[in-house]
Amino acid sequence: MEVINVSGYVAEEKLAIAERYLVPQARVLCGLDENKAKITPDVLTVLIKQYCRESGVRNLQKQVEKVLRKSAYKIVSGEAETVQVTPENLQDFVGKPIFTVDRMYETTPPGVVMGLAWTALGGSTLFVETSLKRPKDKEGKDGSLEVTGQLGDVMKESAKIAYTFARAFLMQKEPDNDFLMSSHIHLHVPEGATPKDGPSAGCTIVTALLSLAMNCPVRQNVAMTGEVSLTGKILPVGGIKEKTIAAKRAGVTCIILPSENKKDYYDLAGFITEGLEVHFVEHYKEVFDIAFSKQDSAAG
Repeated sequence: MEVINVSGYVAEEKLAIAERYLVPQARVLCGLDENKAKITPDVLTVLIKQYCRESGVRNLQKQVEKVLRKSAYKIVSGEAETVQVTPENLQDFVGKPIFTVDRMYETTPPGVVMGLAWTALGGSTLFVETSLKRPKDKEGKDGSLEVTGQLGDVMKESAKIAYTFARAFLMQKEPDNDFLMSSHIHLHVPEGATPKDGPSAGCTIVTALLSLAMNCPVRQNVAMTGEVSLTGKILPVGGIKEKTIAAKRAGVTCIILPSENKKDYYDLAGFITEGLEVHFVEHYKEVFDIAFSKQDSAAG
């Protein structure tokens, strides 16, 4: 038996499916016509973005049916002759939004970098936070790295590789900077209750560690994904479509992807990649030059 992997729908596709199929089917189910209960595209967009973050449209279908069932009840009970559902009164039908924030940081400080992740719900942004746990020991002992955020074994190994490479890379860039060699650092990946795994955050972790060590924020509205090897090579990852969609949803204007994922990116529809500045990299030094671009960092 052959398994065919199918990627999730983007917001524009979900909106088209809802307008053409879900809403008409739900109207028939509830015995309503278009004149009795009106749902605007703006309402469907809010449902998609704030209530139904999923790869398919099953939950969106349930929410549309819920809206129209309540509309039918209002009409049958004599509360209203017609119902106009708008973004302003949508909460009366489906309650408070489940998803209200697309990104945790509007402006990333030193030590914090935005990565891109793939989940069962589709793509999402993933922030890597680093902080100094305690300064270097007076005895000159080696530094350490503590990781939290319910990381899986593969991601923990990726963090160790990133830590080792970041130390070596910093020694080349700033020989007098011994921050990573001697300091005790805490690395955390929110949200703590959500399990995370995989190697694709490698370049993000390296960048966060270097940002902390140099006390320099990365350029704003940049996100990245890619496995990093012990020598700094950037290896390909999966979920490029979902990650690109997540980047656009979060207001990202620049994304950094592994060079071997170039084909995956250019296979995407134009409306997905429109307005994005994309960089394909083979080695981490290219990531560094983009992420710590002086002009963009100063502007951010």
